[in-house]
Amino acid sequence: MNETEIAEKFRQGFDCGQVVFATVADNLGIDETLAYKLAAGLGGGMFRGETCGAVIGAILAIGMKYGHHEADTFTIKSQNMAKVLEFQHKFMEKYPSTVCRELLGYDVGKPDEMAIILEQNLLLEFCPKVTAYAIDILETIL
Repeated sequence: MNETEIAEKFRQGFDCGQVVFATVADNLGIDETLAYKLAAGLGGGMFRGETCGAVIGAILAIGMKYGHHEADTFTIKSQNMAKVLEFQHKFMEKYPSTVCRELLGYDVGKPDEMAIILEQNLLLEFCPKVTAYAIDILETIL
């Protein structure tokens, strides 16, 4: 998915985590609607400027593909951990942080700073770049 398509999803009301997770839903064997719902609370660093929703959406997808679900499956757990760390390492090759407020320079959880984010159109100009990059990395890992 390219930046223009991502920006359109944002205009439609979807958040970065939703876009990332839904983009790979078919690859994970889940319905796109379910993917959007599962990732609905991730945008804007869980709406508090914490870890970027695009990063969390990617990590959620990695867990769906590689995560362990039974006790005493340490090999599977180790593989998942390696994939999550690989994603974060590649993400941080381009961006200095995985934290939303550090990436944006403002905190979406603070109304006065959110006003600046909107005024500077960061959600439609900067965030699609971050989201597209997260998708690109994720597709190489999955």
